Amino acid sequence: MSTRLNIDVLRHFVAIADAGVMLRAADRVGRTQAALSQLVKRLEGELGQTLMLRSGRGITLTAHGQRLYAYAQQILRVHDEAVASLRGESLSGELKLGLPEDYAYAFLPALLRGFSNRHPQVVIEVVCAPTTQLLAKLRDRALDIAIVSEPDHPDRPFLAKAQFVWVGAPGSDAHRRDPLLLALTDRDDLNHQAAIAGLDAAGLAYRIAYASASVAGLISVVRSGQAIAVLTEYAVPPDLVVLPASSGLPALPSIGITLATAKGEASPLLKRFEAEVRAILSGS
Repeated sequence: MSTRLNIDVLRHFVAIADAGVMLRAADRVGRTQAALSQLVKRLEGELGQTLMLRSGRGITLTAHGQRLYAYAQQILRVHDEAVASLRGESLSGELKLGLPEDYAYAFLPALLRGFSNRHPQVVIEVVCAPTTQLLAKLRDRALDIAIVSEPDHPDRPFLAKAQFVWVGAPGSDAHRRDPLLLALTDRDDLNHQAAIAGLDAAGLAYRIAYASASVAGLISVVRSGQAIAVLTEYAVPPDLVVLPASSGLPALPSIGITLATAKGEASPLLKRFEAEVRAILSGS
C-alpha cells in the first residue's frame, strides 16, 4: 500500500519542528502532547524513518526529518495558496509588522508561514525592536501593525501573557556571584525594569555587565557563563536553563501581549492579517 501524506499531519509536524518543544507545539495547535507524540510515531512508522529526536533540550530533526520539513513547507504553501485562490480569498499588497525580538522566536514562523501560504502575493516586512520603539514607529506610520508588551494587569484583556524568567548557562555559577553580573536590554524595556526592581527590592547587589537591544546578543553573553539575563519564557533557547527559585533570585512578573495598529482606516489586507495574528497569539 502506498503512503499518503495527510495535510493536517504535515501541518502538525511543521508546528512541532517550529516550536522546538512538544508542550509549546501542543499549545499552539490545540492538541495534547501525547496526541502529537503519537502523530509523529505513526508518521515515522508509515515512512519507515526516524524524524525527530527528543531530549531535555527539546526536539531535534534528524536528516530525514529535515527533508520532510522542507517538503512539508512546500506542500502546505501550494495547498493553502490553492484553497485561498479558489475561495476568492487571495490578497495582495505590502504590510509592515513590528514585534520584539523574543516574540519573533515564538510567533513569527507560524504567522508568516500560514499567512504567506494563503496569500503569496502579500509582502510582509518585519521589524524587530523594543515595544517603546514599535509604538513610536506606529505613530509615525512606519509600521502598520505591531505585537507589543504591557505590564500585566488583571483587568486588561490581553491576547496572551508571557512570564519573565532568569536565564543562565548550564553549569555556570554566574547567579551566585556578588555582585550579580547582568546582561539586560535597554532600560525602557519591561524585562530590564523587572530585573532591577526585583533585585533592588531583594537588596541584592548587581552590575550591568552587558546592555543591548538585541536578544541574540544577550543570549550569546549568557552562553559564555559570564552573566545572567531576564527573558520571556518564549525566548529561552534549549541550550540555556531557567534558574529556579532555589537560586535565590527574586520572583519576576508576567507581562501582557497585545496588538497595536497605526491610526487610520484599516485596509482589508490589514484587517485579515490582524485577525490572523490575534488567532495565533490567543492560541499560544
